[in-house]
Amino acid sequence: MAKIRSTPGTDETPRRGYARAAGDIAGEVSGMAFKRFGFVQGAVVSRWKEIVGERYARISVPESIRFPVGKKSGGTLSLLVEGAYAPLMQHLTPMIVERVNRFFGYPAIERVSFRQGRTPAQAARPTRQVPAAVPKEIGDGLRLIADPELRACLESLAGQIAASSGAPIVDRPAPLPSLVNLPKVS
Repeated sequence: MAKIRSTPGTDETPRRGYARAAGDIAGEVSGMAFKRFGFVQGAVVSRWKEIVGERYARISVPESIRFPVGKKSGGTLSLLVEGAYAPLMQHLTPMIVERVNRFFGYPAIERVSFRQGRTPAQAARPTRQVPAAVPKEIGDGLRLIADPELRACLESLAGQIAASSGAPIVDRPAPLPSLVNLPKVS
C-alpha cells in the first residue's frame, strides 16, 4: 500500500476510496456561504420559523449576525422586516434576543437591528394525494410491527402504492453508440 505524500503547508485531506454523498458536501458549501454573509450557523436561517414562531417568521428574515472582533458573543442580529411590521418587531426585540440565545445555548446576541423591505416569498408546498386505504392483507401484517414510526411509514407507503395506477412510465433513453459505429481517427 502506497503512503500518502503531503507537501508541508497544504491542508489537503487525503483522498478517500469512496464517493461522498451530495448532502455531506452541500452542508459544507452552504456553511461557507452562510459564514461569508455573516452567519456563524446556517441553521438560524433554515430554522427561523422554529426560533421565532410561524407568525413572525412570515414577516421577518434574518440577514446576518455580526460579532465584535475576536468574540462569539454580544453580537448584533440584522433582520429584514416587512415595512409596517417593523415597529411591532422592535417591541418584540427582548423576546427575539432571548429565543435566538436559547437556540445558540449561550448569550450570542445582545442587539437586533431592523431593515425594512420585502421578505422573499415562500414557495407554496405542493399538495399531496390523500393515500388510499391500506389493503386488508397488508394491514394485518403491519399491525405486528412494534415501532410506531416504522409502522406509520410503511402504512403510508402501502397506501401510496395502492392509490397508484401501476409502475411509473419511464422514457427509454437513446441507445449508446457502439465502438463499431464510431468514426476512425487518423
